[in-house]
Amino acid sequence: MTKNRHFGAALVGVTALITASAMADPAGAQSVEAFYKGNTIKLIIGYSAGGGYDVYARALGRYINKHIPGNPAIVPQNMTGAGSRLAANFLYNLAPKDGSVIATLGQAMPLDQAMGEKGVKYDAAKFNWIGNSIVDNNLTSVWAATEIKTIEDAKRMGGVVCGATGATSPSVTSPQIINNLIGTKFKIIRGYPGGSIINLAVARGEVNCRGSNSWSSTKATLGDHLKKRELNFILQWGTEKDPEIEAYMGRPVPLITEFAKTDLDRQALNMILAGVAIGRPIIAPPKVPADRVAALRKAFDATMKDKEFRDFTRKQKMDLRPMSGEEVQKLAVSVVSAPKEAVERLRQLISPNDVNAIAEATINGTISALEKRNITITDASCKAVKLKVHPKQTRVKLAGKKSSSAALKTNMQCRLTYIGGVTNLVTNADCK
Repeated sequence: MTKNRHFGAALVGVTALITASAMADPAGAQSVEAFYKGNTIKLIIGYSAGGGYDVYARALGRYINKHIPGNPAIVPQNMTGAGSRLAANFLYNLAPKDGSVIATLGQAMPLDQAMGEKGVKYDAAKFNWIGNSIVDNNLTSVWAATEIKTIEDAKRMGGVVCGATGATSPSVTSPQIINNLIGTKFKIIRGYPGGSIINLAVARGEVNCRGSNSWSSTKATLGDHLKKRELNFILQWGTEKDPEIEAYMGRPVPLITEFAKTDLDRQALNMILAGVAIGRPIIAPPKVPADRVAALRKAFDATMKDKEFRDFTRKQKMDLRPMSGEEVQKLAVSVVSAPKEAVERLRQLISPNDVNAIAEATINGTISALEKRNITITDASCKAVKLKVHPKQTRVKLAGKKSSSAALKTNMQCRLTYIGGVTNLVTNADCK
């Protein structure tokens, strides 16, 4: 159990809530039905509301209870932090080990352990893996407005800024691997609490890339952007290509393994791809009585075939390609017991590099041209720079007073701060 006081403080409220509702009978003293009847199961979600993990977990929570003996109520609860590591540590160390708490955690959670990440206070092999509702490819995507359509474009043009959560989540490790294996210069902005917040950051222009997001989650949470063709997919993460992704793009979208240079590269990448297959897992703590684990796994499998559940997910545009708890457990064990050579090579591939400093610049001059969101400023040496303004992302001051990008005019004297690369986005404009 962790001694970190911040970890303890963050969890004390949840711990009290669960302790108050935990079932008092000793493990194994009741039948599964008697244990669950009239009680609740807390479903901990390791990410923020609205993202892929949250959407799939809550959908499962609506229907799985009728397949669990005793029909306990399912109560979802978000617990964000460190790419779901906070929730993983809680599930392993503090949650009751009687089947009254389950969780959905990040697919890279076994990888965190294998890589010896600081703050890992669990053994992924000892969790009871209940099942995964969707096995599909992850994607590296960029905002279409960048005009980056392929990984080659990204390498040549630069300016890619990826939003990410934390720890060794795929949102962090995927762009790091791309940088080290392919030679791109992606910038990674860590600290977002979940995929839904990263999606908002992309739409607002704070970042222009998601290093990793599953195809199923993309369809379930970003349908409007897909319809508007606002996303370009430049890499797939999986064991084989998904033809639906390539049909959407109208061109081949390569697998990350196509860029492996050695067998050791492939072994290292396979550790990542095992995590991709783990998908959106449902997990119980260690030491839960075997009959309750079996009942939860059976209920999960039955829910995947439930007509009402499948009708609901179809309406929500959520794909289903489930994997049993036993199969997910084997994958988790394979990651934490991977050969040392593969672990070391992967550590090299996901190591941070010096190219992650964002290219920010300032120019003083006169607005010489202005058309919609395109602005040209000419400095004292007659050097003209073409930039872009955004009604929400560009902060404007006129004569020291807050204003808007719509108030900018030609011949104004300005000091502009902007992000270089593909975006050339003006973040601050101080004009008079």
